[in-house]
Amino acid sequence: MKNDKEKALQFIKNGVKPQLEILKQILTDGTPQQKMYADAMPKQYSMLFSASHIILPFFKANSAVMHPSSVSSLNPLSSIWCVIENIFLSATAEGLACSMRIPVADEGINAAKTVGAPDDYLLPCYIGLGYPAANNVSIEQVKYCAKQKIHYGKW
Repeated sequence: MKNDKEKALQFIKNGVKPQLEILKQILTDGTPQQKMYADAMPKQYSMLFSASHIILPFFKANSAVMHPSSVSSLNPLSSIWCVIENIFLSATAEGLACSMRIPVADEGINAAKTVGAPDDYLLPCYIGLGYPAANNVSIEQVKYCAKQKIHYGKW
């Protein structure tokens, strides 16, 4: 199992370092959302690797998914993100924690080849699933009410 994880996640290591440099420059003193991102970004590989389970949610991509000619062309992409959302909601309801990374550059293609996925399947993200770490960071939550977010007739 450890070797399988290492194979599937090996391409992340190269993508994280350049992103960390950006974070050091602009996100450490930002909004709560930026602080959360700055905390999680360096941990993407370790959170996935230390997770009890890794889910690679592939979907069969039609030739038009990256160059859609109609809304129907995007059905495979929208369907997989509904599946991903349901995984996160279900896991949270069961007291589990999730981590996610969207592949950058050729990560997804390389991971697909490594696990033997067919050529016409795409990896939209990696999902780590397990129990929350005892030393997890609690980031300030921004509270909104519906009146602050719903706009009637104008923005």
